Amino acid sequence: MLRAAETIARTDTGRQRRDNEDSSFARAPLFVVADGMGGAQAGEVASRMAVEAFTQGLPEGGGIEERLASVVREANERIYERARSEHALAGMGTTLTAAYLDEAGLAVAHVGDSRAYLFRDGQLQRLTQDHSLVDELMREGKLTEEQAAEHPQRSIITRALGPEASVTVDTWTYPVRAGDVLLLCSDGLTSMISDERIAEILGETPSLGDAADALITEANAAGGRDNITVVAFRIEEAGGDGLLEPPTMVGATSSRATGQSTGQGAGGGPAASAVIQTRDRAQTTATRPAARVPLARTQGRDRAQAPRADDGRRRRRYVKPLAALVSVLVVLALLGAGGYLASRQLYFIGTDSRGIVTLYRGLPYDLPAGIRLYETFYSSGVPASAVPADRRRTLLNNHLRSQSDAENLMRAVELGQLTG
Repeated sequence: MLRAAETIARTDTGRQRRDNEDSSFARAPLFVVADGMGGAQAGEVASRMAVEAFTQGLPEGGGIEERLASVVREANERIYERARSEHALAGMGTTLTAAYLDEAGLAVAHVGDSRAYLFRDGQLQRLTQDHSLVDELMREGKLTEEQAAEHPQRSIITRALGPEASVTVDTWTYPVRAGDVLLLCSDGLTSMISDERIAEILGETPSLGDAADALITEANAAGGRDNITVVAFRIEEAGGDGLLEPPTMVGATSSRATGQSTGQGAGGGPAASAVIQTRDRAQTTATRPAARVPLARTQGRDRAQAPRADDGRRRRRYVKPLAALVSVLVVLALLGAGGYLASRQLYFIGTDSRGIVTLYRGLPYDLPAGIRLYETFYSSGVPASAVPADRRRTLLNNHLRSQSDAENLMRAVELGQLTG
């Protein structure tokens, strides 16, 4: 049996913030870090409310992951309702990362860009995926780590507690053993110090308390742009061999050896990612062979009647008009096909129903009966509000462009390279 030992919790306002909007909770076997947002005191209120939801422990019944997720969802509802009822708190939200140690392993519930790490044998393993714009773009191969570090929209998160009435919670259970160290932290640490440096400090400093102090000191020395919170504990053996079962995931599929989720959370639905790549693909439909139709036996007359002369004159009367109509229809069809093919070479940039900068193919018009002359070609995942104000008018105006021109502009949007 395993237990948490040498538990520490540290927080610091940082060098560039007046207030500390981080909150944390550390009482074995439950550990939580929350990073508030919303301005004024709203972020502090949101993070505190998220942490307070865990102070009474987990509800009874069900697995640990589902119990963790239920507390997170309850905290989200409380924050959302309070933000709606108090004008001064409108728009507040918070990230949240929680961990629970029991005989089944280390269960983690996660929303936002705070992080959980496992330090074992000198190696630091990241257990969570950031729900942030730049992290989503990195996972899709659109940004490198170096580009993400300097991206002007690196502070935009795509999932948090509070902004919406419901939230998708990612949960996992990881195998742990005696000697492992778990680290929970806000992005005030990880935005200032690399994972490699965090591993070095944990490996060089025997005391977790001293290591936490060293991490905060180094984050401040690097600029201290945000509040810094660190929660850590060491796992020790209280009986048994200290090795647990392989990880299980709820509503997620492992995407790499670290056991990180590909984006579905405990709620079973897809993660609320703001980065959605939607290249439309033609749907192919299999054509079934024509069914055999049995020949009907002739009944009655054995001989066909001879055609009447006036029948031939009647048919000839309609042949020319019918041929002319067919010719007109063929010409119209060819013109329509040509117009359709031409429209497939035209693109324009606008926003979708969520306000995300999106590339469309076709013409920016809607016909009666809900017929659209365009289709979604690509979604950048970047909110229109992140585009410089003086560029929005010239970029998001449905102006027809070539594919190369449109794709180059979309790339500039994703890299944050659009300037006034």
